[in-house]
Amino acid sequence: MQIKVPKGTRDCIFKLHNATEIDTPVFELKSILTDKYGEDSKRIYDLEDQGGEMCALRYDLTVPFARWLAMNNMRRIKRFQIGKVYRRDQPAIERGRMREFYQCDFDYAGALDLMIPDSEVLCITAEVFEALGLDVTIKVNHRLILDGIFAAIGVPTELVRSISSAVDKLDKMSWSEVKKEMEEKGLAAQAADRIGVYVLQDKASSFSAVLKFLRSDEIVSQNEQIKKGVEEMVLLLRYLTASDVVKYVQFDLALARGLDYYTGLIYEVVPKDTSFKVGSVAAGGRYDNLVGMFSRRDIPCVSISFSIDRILTMLKARSDEASPKRIDVPRKQLELAESNGAALAILLQDDTSGPCNVRCKILSLPAKNLDVGDEVERAHLLEEVSKRLRIIA
Repeated sequence: MQIKVPKGTRDCIFKLHNATEIDTPVFELKSILTDKYGEDSKRIYDLEDQGGEMCALRYDLTVPFARWLAMNNMRRIKRFQIGKVYRRDQPAIERGRMREFYQCDFDYAGALDLMIPDSEVLCITAEVFEALGLDVTIKVNHRLILDGIFAAIGVPTELVRSISSAVDKLDKMSWSEVKKEMEEKGLAAQAADRIGVYVLQDKASSFSAVLKFLRSDEIVSQNEQIKKGVEEMVLLLRYLTASDVVKYVQFDLALARGLDYYTGLIYEVVPKDTSFKVGSVAAGGRYDNLVGMFSRRDIPCVSISFSIDRILTMLKARSDEASPKRIDVPRKQLELAESNGAALAILLQDDTSGPCNVRCKILSLPAKNLDVGDEVERAHLLEEVSKRLRIIA
């Protein structure tokens, strides 16, 4: 397969701080995106170029980056990119779910010491949300551990990715619904129940407790994939503890990440305040074999992708919540006051940022628009009212 960009497009590179910013076209050859996203491939927007090339709008920024690495024969780079991506999805704008939206990606590409780039990406993730003042949980899991659980239970190899995709829906669906989907995909009910023993582990369990469980369980502890995955997670825990980031992290055996290209550590960031209802606000993981799909050489990579629109949705909701609540005064009340000979109207509004948590406004009747009322300090309210009444008299 020829690795190239669609006709009439090019890649751009910029230098910023210690990372390199790159910009790739918003659409790629369809062959570049094919077979990279598992069941999510059906959400890719197809295009047909007038020149006859079959193209598609990019689904994420990761696959185009892997194509870029292969085209430019890059062995090592730290990059970030901000750009639009497109998904044929059911939009819910109030939840930050759209068909066209912005992502911000940060990636390490290149061979480095085990779990060093992975832990640094998680540290950067924690720093971003600390700076934004958003309280989040970083859920983590490992593809080797999840795949090892499936293997130990006896899930057929050809069903692993589709069953993994079903498990990944546990944050949106009940266990009974997920189990039904697994059975519809060809998994025996008994095998589905055995998977439930592991993926329905208590979410309040500490990182260390989950590792202890995996090491002590008779069924999965002997699996070689799980042994390797646990070894890497032990090292990750050491680094996250040293960086004081482990307090944000939850080891969740139900986290699967449906995209096919992940090979190791995977993670997803969700708000602790479930009232936001935006789902995950960032996600990523290790993908060591994706670049090798476009070249003869594999390049190990790890990334995090921030959903800018969902983060902005959270920030707006927080801002709206912090704004003073307006008390709507019916026009009839103002008319009634005027008919009874009142010359002034006084409005008291809740305001947690103001003195005594109250905001005072004075409106001279017969005006009815309280938005144009004069704001006064509560301590000076009596004085201001007296002064205005003297003027009227």
